[in-house]
Amino acid sequence: MGTITLYNLPGCPYCAKVTDKLAELDLDYERIDVPRAHSERTEVENVSGQTGVPVLVDPENGVDGMPESDDIVEYLEKQYA
Repeated sequence: MGTITLYNLPGCPYCAKVTDKLAELDLDYERIDVPRAHSERTEVENVSGQTGVPVLVDPENGVDGMPESDDIVEYLEKQYA
């Protein structure tokens, strides 16, 4: 399986919703913690076109920068549950 990557901000409740779902589904993933300042989030901006988190990347399934926690959780449930 390809590596799922989650761009995350520690303490972010929306990110926690996604990490909880990843744990519930027992999925391995790489977590990249982003800086608190939006102006310093160049890596996540390059991936998704915006600086908000969470952002999910799942190259095996053609997901190259999915934002919005509810959309990510729905995707994970459909793809991996």
